[in-house]
Amino acid sequence: MPDINDPQQDLKNYTIDMSEMKKVVKKYKKMKRYMKSSMYEIAKLSGKKTFIDKLVDKYGENPNSVTENT
Repeated sequence: MPDINDPQQDLKNYTIDMSEMKKVVKKYKKMKRYMKSSMYEIAKLSGKKTFIDKLVDKYGENPNSVTENT
């Protein structure tokens, strides 16, 4: 069985549910907008952990690197 990141893997075998993709994109845009806000900066300066910090702690800094945390 080929690896997930195998460039020879046929991408035609997969389908993406567009309604779920829209939900993910909408949530991503809200998170990016929050990160640009002054409320986020105030929370960071006060030392309070935001939900963005929790996500970074759980999944890592680089959004392109997906590794399994065991």
